[in-house]
Amino acid sequence: MTDTAVETGRVVCPPETVYVGSTDSRGRGVFARRDLAAGEVIEVCPVIVLGGAGEQELLDKTRLFDYYFGWGELAAVALGYGSLYNHSYHANADHVCDVLRGEIRISAHRAIRRDEEITINYGGRPDCPDPVWFDAVGE
Repeated sequence: MTDTAVETGRVVCPPETVYVGSTDSRGRGVFARRDLAAGEVIEVCPVIVLGGAGEQELLDKTRLFDYYFGWGELAAVALGYGSLYNHSYHANADHVCDVLRGEIRISAHRAIRRDEEITINYGGRPDCPDPVWFDAVGE
């Protein structure tokens, strides 16, 4: 994996990699600020890990329902732009949930053009056909 983000110790900041913009049908989305190479790290997102089933049940009743990740038996909200990447069954990026480090790494699955929306597959690998727990818009 190529990492062109600025790295200082365990902090990775993508200052010139992505921006948040509006999509045609899915509200906000994350877009490439410049051309990205396949395998390039786009963003490393620290997460806030939430409690067990009780907290998750409460979370499901809020607007955060659409923005959190399963985190083993728990749930986590990604910081940075991590919770704003839209889902696609043909995603151009991949995400790895690293429970031990408490972060989600987003990397380009294929080359991504400047101003192209960056999507991940919430069901797993970029082309995973498994259904997700929400209505996939634009699929």
